[in-house]
Amino acid sequence: MNQPGRRRITVWTLLLLLLAMPEALSGCAVVDVPVGTALGSLPFYLLCLLCGALHVALCTSAGSSCYFCALPWALVFAVIACSAALLCALVAMAARRLPPGSKSPTKSSSPGWELSELDVLLLAGTVGHTLSLGASSFVEEEHQSWYFLLNTLCLAVFQDVCRKYFRERRRRASQGGGPDSEDDEPLLPSCKENRPLPSIAPGDDPDSSPLAHLGVSRGSEKWLALATPPLTLACCRLLRSLNQTGVQWAHLPDLSHWLNSGEHKVVLSLLSVASLVLVFVLVQRRCSAVSKMALALGLLGVYSYRAAAGSVLFPWQHSSRAASKGTVEARFVYVFVLGILFTGAKDLLRSQLVSAEARLRSRGLWEVYSGVVLLVALLLRAHNLPTLAACLLVQSLMAQFIWKRLHYDAAQTTIMHYWFGQAFFYFQGNSNNIATVDISVGFVGLESYVEAPAIFLTALSTYAGPLLWACHLVCYLSSERDRSSVALGHGCYCFALLRSVPAVFYVLLVTVLRYHLFIWSVFSPKLLYEAMHTLVTALICIFFTFMDQSPPSSRA
Repeated sequence: MNQPGRRRITVWTLLLLLLAMPEALSGCAVVDVPVGTALGSLPFYLLCLLCGALHVALCTSAGSSCYFCALPWALVFAVIACSAALLCALVAMAARRLPPGSKSPTKSSSPGWELSELDVLLLAGTVGHTLSLGASSFVEEEHQSWYFLLNTLCLAVFQDVCRKYFRERRRRASQGGGPDSEDDEPLLPSCKENRPLPSIAPGDDPDSSPLAHLGVSRGSEKWLALATPPLTLACCRLLRSLNQTGVQWAHLPDLSHWLNSGEHKVVLSLLSVASLVLVFVLVQRRCSAVSKMALALGLLGVYSYRAAAGSVLFPWQHSSRAASKGTVEARFVYVFVLGILFTGAKDLLRSQLVSAEARLRSRGLWEVYSGVVLLVALLLRAHNLPTLAACLLVQSLMAQFIWKRLHYDAAQTTIMHYWFGQAFFYFQGNSNNIATVDISVGFVGLESYVEAPAIFLTALSTYAGPLLWACHLVCYLSSERDRSSVALGHGCYCFALLRSVPAVFYVLLVTVLRYHLFIWSVFSPKLLYEAMHTLVTALICIFFTFMDQSPPSSRA
């Protein structure tokens, strides 16, 4: 298909997503795309006839031709039929959005979506970042945009936490409410219709913090909630200093250079041990006993692999020279990763095909998540292990003390996860330059180059940040099914829309700027990153859709 045809199909697909927004975010989370109506309508056949006649007239004339003339006739007419059906479906969906003339004014003015301050921030930040891609400087220093948005988000969340625990408490006290009633209703306007059920026991909650098992009182939990946004800001500031990225300041020395120097290898070893221990503490709490043992041995294998590669030292190791390439140690970790993933996949299949037990589904999801964490820990370099530990720590604190306590809905939580995932993509040291891709991870555990595993491992290591936050989003929304049965559907739609809008905008932008001076040095590498990120997001949305399905017994 030629460039105008591809752009047309891309824009139409984005319009389809935008027109489906009211139905996708409704209580049923079911989108009715009128494909059957479009295929049986008269405009569909008229469009097919018109486009087919134009194609025949153009390709049989002597003096003119087009791209479609070189294609088989069957393929051309199939493309014409698909384009006509998509256009008719878009027109039908747009017609349904038009208010009917017989609708009463009272119904049309009924209260709908109420945007809170946080909603305005999330929407403005997402749209603003998309528009910033039109400038080459913003593309080169895109990490600065995400760092700014993440810091602003933490400040807005801190404002919501203060409002919940101070202003609302004084208001209830002035109205005669007891101190125990401060958590009875949601705080935010966008969540007042979704009243939560009583809280789940910590042992049954896949996102419960380890502090919940220590009997933290409500007063202590309030201060922990207040400390979560500042702690998140502190972690992000430290991670920014760990890896300098972009173009303008990439040449400056950072903490990773200091840690990777030979005289600081002991410090790097101690930091790696502390990070792996923290990863185990944060991940093991929802795993089964067998998975906990596999996770512990796998993390030990990760450190052994890095010691064999010469990055870190064992206490009894006096020479920094590596004894091997670490192939045996890496394969040792792969065995435990496959074992944990198999255990989680077994529980997920049982929950999808046999019974709809929420606890079985949550445990399966968390074990799949723990397997991904172990694999990422193996692929990341030793100086990036604190990035992984900080990622898991922020996820645990935000899930326990922010998202649950403030009752954010699925759309808000999805956008926050997306922002955090984008920021952690750059915290790893990535940029929009191809030179920052670490291709050495494609050889972890391999004696020679094998194409398929190398591509998979390189992509997984590059997009580890967005992938981990997307997996955590699935786990969190799955645990929220008791409060909202369509949380996963809303999250999947928002996640797809968050990736589709920048991708479509950037494709159109690159087409317009194809003669720009920096097209090959700035815009084209970013286009490759956008394409790969869209592919990863599509796979995540497929997993979302699979997890949103109910077993046959629960449907009956």
